[in-house]
Amino acid sequence: MEIGRKLILTAAAAAVAGTMAAPASAAEVTLRGASCFPIGSPPASGFVNYVKELNARGKGVVQIKLLGGAPAIGSPFTLTQKMSKGAYDIVGCTEAYYGNVIPEAPVLRLAGKTSAELRKNGAYDYVERLLNAKNIHFIGRNIDFGPFNLWLSKKIDKPDLTGLNLRVAPVYTAFFKSLGATVQTSAMPQIYTLMENNTVQGFGWPAGAFIPPWIKVTKYQVLPGFYTSPIQTLVNLKKWKSLSKAQQDIITKVGLEFEEASEPGNAKMAAHIKKGNAMRAKGGVKVIEFTGAERKKWLDMAYGEAWKEVIERSPKHGKALQKLFR
Repeated sequence: MEIGRKLILTAAAAAVAGTMAAPASAAEVTLRGASCFPIGSPPASGFVNYVKELNARGKGVVQIKLLGGAPAIGSPFTLTQKMSKGAYDIVGCTEAYYGNVIPEAPVLRLAGKTSAELRKNGAYDYVERLLNAKNIHFIGRNIDFGPFNLWLSKKIDKPDLTGLNLRVAPVYTAFFKSLGATVQTSAMPQIYTLMENNTVQGFGWPAGAFIPPWIKVTKYQVLPGFYTSPIQTLVNLKKWKSLSKAQQDIITKVGLEFEEASEPGNAKMAAHIKKGNAMRAKGGVKVIEFTGAERKKWLDMAYGEAWKEVIERSPKHGKALQKLFR
């Protein structure tokens, strides 16, 4: 009887110990993540690295399971929209692909201030409120590939794109059309084929995220560059609110570290772009650089058309954001 009693007490103690230990492992939350770009491509690298860093530092607290990238998992233009509805918990995406969520999204690439300044003057808080209304929480930029450029298979001598059909994303559609181009959209992996068969004679893309095989179908890089090319980390707001403070804190902390390290013009990205320029020059890509009045026209049209589009789509918020971001 005594032996039986001891066995029962031992089993009960083990059960209690197991119950007490359970919350430690159960406390870790795994978020479902996705990228607006193909995993392994340069544009996806910022978010992929963010996920790796968070998983390394968030063991026992929070993890991200990266489920894939567009277009393999669907259109990049609907990924953030799907995340806001609960299909994913956290995504890495450029604002160019979630203008269907908030029309004011382009302001994030038109910034004339550092992220630290935008956080201090309330610009990011303003964007956060707009995203919150769509069930999204803004973490911050995870990478920036520098200015966009126009890449061509045909030479131009002035800021006139008449006669050219260009592959576009919402980033620069209004700008290119204002200079006479006809345009069409497509997923990033289709750019090579479209250029190869002359369906398009050019495309917009940041030099820092240039895909090396494109050298074979690209003959010219047009300067100066325009805008910036940030990729943001965004979280489903309902999911965000369900997380503990410790989980929220580490997601935010890593996010802000990535944001600071990826400030446009940072030494690491500048060196990366310089290396890419050398690679493209070796591959035969030549530079067309506008100077003087032509340079001014090119940049005035780029920024003028972009802000005009934002304000037309969102008169109230667009004007307020312009004051904060310029």
